[in-house]
Amino acid sequence: MTSIDLVDAQVKKVPSSYRQEQAQETKLRIARAAQTLFARDGYAVTSMDAIAREAGVGTRTVYAVYGAKREILNVICERWLERARARELAKEILQEPEAAARIDGAARWLTTLYSTDFDVVRILDAAMDEDAETQSLLRSKLRARNRVMDGLIASVESALVLPLAEAQAIYRALAASGVYNELVVNEGWMPQRFQQWLQRTLATQLLG
Repeated sequence: MTSIDLVDAQVKKVPSSYRQEQAQETKLRIARAAQTLFARDGYAVTSMDAIAREAGVGTRTVYAVYGAKREILNVICERWLERARARELAKEILQEPEAAARIDGAARWLTTLYSTDFDVVRILDAAMDEDAETQSLLRSKLRARNRVMDGLIASVESALVLPLAEAQAIYRALAASGVYNELVVNEGWMPQRFQQWLQRTLATQLLG
């Protein structure tokens, strides 16, 4: 390949990279706009046209990028998990050598997830009443969350004072969004207070 060919190849790569960056930015701008509307107006009543207007793009662009509203919801959820470092944090907690530290970590994991952006939790809860495809997507997200939570509790099985399945069920029950909503949103608890309460409750219930 000649030096001219190398220059041409480099020039050709720039527009391609730029277009990819622009496409990604457009995708994220649409997701941010959709989250704002879902939280403010509700998932069910928010149209693709409204999302396009909020994002400052054409409706055709929204359909071209996502195809369906539930796919936007999927990206919103994934971005939330990334911001919360949900997967990385779970791995870090499982590296703790002591059972008590892992139980504390389980409380920290849930509190971090919810406090990162509780609007997403409420959006997902509201969208559960939608079409079968959306319900299927959200059930898969819920199963993935429960697998992480069940794994955290299973990692301390030898220290539990009650059967594993029961301990896992208690953790999932305390993780219901309504609990966080009542204590933090309605009662005005700070997330740190919620985390400390959840740590004490899990330790008392599960470790004795």
